Amino acid sequence: MSLSLEVSVGKATTIYAVNGTEILLPCTFSSCFGFEDLRFWWSYNSSDTFKTLIEGIVKNEKSDPKLKLKDDDRITLVGTTKEKRNNISILLRDLEFSDSGKYTCRVRNPKEKDLEHQATIILQVVDKLEKVDNTVTLIILSVVGGVIGLLVFILVLKKFIAFILKKTREKKKECLVSSSGNDNTENGLPGSKAEEKPPTKV
Repeated sequence: MSLSLEVSVGKATTIYAVNGTEILLPCTFSSCFGFEDLRFWWSYNSSDTFKTLIEGIVKNEKSDPKLKLKDDDRITLVGTTKEKRNNISILLRDLEFSDSGKYTCRVRNPKEKDLEHQATIILQVVDKLEKVDNTVTLIILSVVGGVIGLLVFILVLKKFIAFILKKTREKKKECLVSSSGNDNTENGLPGSKAEEKPPTKV
């Protein structure tokens, strides 16, 4: 039963956004038993503050979520539960540095004996997003690519040299066989030398 209701805020545990912009805080849920009068809410938690941002209910799988409470006008519920999307994400506009903190999406399903599940994502509001310096990565990739290319070239060169040496040996072998088979046969018999006749005695 504890694995039937699942809540997810995506793969990233921490997201970054620039001050004054907006950010989508994702949240989806799933239940293999279906749901009815499902309750959901988003809460915010920082070092000195805890508050419920929005709270709502989803009557069934064919209806969209309805809000019962919204603490901040900058927050908009952008998700839908129709067509099995089960999306209860929120959009937070006009970001401030004080918005940095933990945002938790909670879901409670009465159809599963009020089973509750939650997922948390951390938001960091910054002055500007830092560009990732990929110089070191590019250098490493270039070096690795160069080494692999050199190894491939050496292997090809080695095979080429072995092929040339093999052909050279075969040619030498053919020449040796040919010269031993054509050895000045004066008596007309191939492969044997003509015997010298002794001088005739008078």
